[in-house]
Amino acid sequence: MKRWLTAWVMSLLLAGGAQAAGFEARASGPAPELKARDLNGVPGTLADYRGKVVLLNFWASWCPPCLREMPSMERLRLKQAGRPLAIVALSSAETPEEVKAYLSRMKLGFPILLDPDGSNTQRWKVFALPTTFLLDAEGRVRHVLTGPTEWDEGEALRVIESLLAELPTHAK
Repeated sequence: MKRWLTAWVMSLLLAGGAQAAGFEARASGPAPELKARDLNGVPGTLADYRGKVVLLNFWASWCPPCLREMPSMERLRLKQAGRPLAIVALSSAETPEEVKAYLSRMKLGFPILLDPDGSNTQRWKVFALPTTFLLDAEGRVRHVLTGPTEWDEGEALRVIESLLAELPTHAK
């Protein structure tokens, strides 16, 4: 039922085009807790990325818009190498085997965390995939985007650059 509903919502988003409507600015509130493990079982939390701007993407391997934006996230990672930007993708309600099958076809250099029971997805109030949260270096949610985008260009890149510009000079 959950997958059907999410797929239906995503089809509505796709009917309007491949680009999401735009970023929703947030009043820099603290991010919800994030507890997840990577494909090797190593735990990961947002504290691991303190001091960096974080692009936290909720996705699933069965979600076409999610898969379409993944290459742009990888291009962003490569273009921003050496800068304090962390890209983290959280696979929502999937098994490690499902995620590994996708990753065998798409090589990504950023961390992939698992949310097999969907608890993080619920805690973050994600209702459609993909949904991406941009956090500042203090771990506060500053922008949210529901739907896919090209992360290495246009509005998405401008929003990320604006968060990076807020960092102290020595952190850049």
